[in-house]
Amino acid sequence: MSERISVLVADDESIIRTGLSAILASQSDIAVVGAVSNGEQAVAECGQLKPDVLLLDIHMPRGDGLWVLSELGRRALLGAGRSQALMLTTFDLDEYVDDALAAGAAGFLLKNSPYEELAGAVRAAAAGHSVLSPTVTRRIVQGHLSTRRRPNDRELARLKYLTGRERDVLCLIGDGLSNAEIAHRLTVSLHTVKTHVSHVLAKTGCQSRAQAAVLARNIVP
Repeated sequence: MSERISVLVADDESIIRTGLSAILASQSDIAVVGAVSNGEQAVAECGQLKPDVLLLDIHMPRGDGLWVLSELGRRALLGAGRSQALMLTTFDLDEYVDDALAAGAAGFLLKNSPYEELAGAVRAAAAGHSVLSPTVTRRIVQGHLSTRRRPNDRELARLKYLTGRERDVLCLIGDGLSNAEIAHRLTVSLHTVKTHVSHVLAKTGCQSRAQAAVLARNIVP
């Protein structure tokens, strides 16, 4: 990641694009590198600009936010060491939270969230942390994700590659614990936890910590 966090804004409403861009551009450590109005443009600009964070609306023409996530994942443009996608929507619905996080989004914010949360969310996403709006965090952390999603054979097969300690870490990620909290719980160093988290993401094929949390809450006993 560069010294300044680069952000691409994708929203079909001009006033929202302008407002979000202005808020972020006012931060000394954030640079808005582009603003687009549809899914196809979001994918194209991500490939060209490779922003640290993509602020992405769920509902857009010519490819909605979930399609953008899928396409970025297919092109290996999303995840650790690449762009982190932070979803922005007016809808606080389980189906959107589930699908966005399962597709690799780093977090999920509502458009009516306080403006002061936005810059902090971008910084957290750029640093590889999960970001959830306070209005949906409790449901996610407590495991109240939609039960309609079931593990597929590929996900189950990947779990077999985890060591016992890595499986413990995955479970704690699913419980919503931070790296520091996991280190305290397991009585290990923070560096050790970060190594375990990296291995968990690599072995399970998860593109973000949030996606690992979804996996843990759905398929880890």
